Amino acid sequence: MEGANHTVTQFILVGFTTDPVVQLVLFVVFLGVYSVTLVGNTTLMLLICKDSRLHTPMYFFIGNLSFLDLWYSSVYTPKILVTCISEDKSISFAGCVAQFLFSAGLAYSECFLLAAMAYDRYVAISKPLFYSQAMSIKLCIFLVAASYLGGFISSSIITKRTFALKFCGDNIIDDFFCDLPPLVKLACGRKDSYQAVLFFLLGSNVIAPTVFILASYLFIIVIIMRIRSTQGRLKAFSTCSSHLISVTLFYGSILYTYARPRSSYSLERDKIASTFYTVVFPMLNPMIYSLRNKDVKEALNKLLK
Repeated sequence: MEGANHTVTQFILVGFTTDPVVQLVLFVVFLGVYSVTLVGNTTLMLLICKDSRLHTPMYFFIGNLSFLDLWYSSVYTPKILVTCISEDKSISFAGCVAQFLFSAGLAYSECFLLAAMAYDRYVAISKPLFYSQAMSIKLCIFLVAASYLGGFISSSIITKRTFALKFCGDNIIDDFFCDLPPLVKLACGRKDSYQAVLFFLLGSNVIAPTVFILASYLFIIVIIMRIRSTQGRLKAFSTCSSHLISVTLFYGSILYTYARPRSSYSLERDKIASTFYTVVFPMLNPMIYSLRNKDVKEALNKLLK
């Protein structure tokens, strides 16, 4: 790319440790997590497709969230597994660009999708009698398509700007994947214009959806407080609890990693936070949306029988 220093043809991913025993343990752990992620998200998508009771706007969004999580985890975990058991810990320049592009695109898309799901929950509680009409299939498809489109447009911009930075010889990434903080740390020269683009994308792709979600839940809380019966309040809140847990876990780890002042960055702490939203969170989502969900449990029992 224009402006890049092409003497850097590959990067070295340090990962978590150089201890062979610990690496083997991490390989087993990550393999187990990835296997559960694949089975959990695939099963949830299959249930939503097969069972007519799950053909509602809410489950349409949940199915798309599972699809996102399935590919989101697949961008990182296979390379992590190879890095854990192989002496070759390199990743080509083109491979790093591709990993960065798809990881950012899927992450931004998930931010927008979670915001769309917050709107869906608001409509379900504020207009329960007109829910199906208000959340038509056309609107649902539009919101999902807009989430992907917005996510990958932003990802293309930040990927182009990131790899247009000059990398001055040092190619060791102190992380397990090509992420923003370690890549920016490797770059040399002035980064003012890049930081401005980064803050703009962070605001439009993370902060703005966060504000929209908070506003949606503020209105939801006001509506729930107007319900006179305690049982009615609990039932209304239970329809939002799974989504609220997902939002808290995903946005919490994202904002912790990218929205802090540069002076407080710690790559070691960031490794743990990024592991959570890249590897662990995609595994947890199917559990969050199924363990406490009666419809999903009944659909699973029907499928198994």
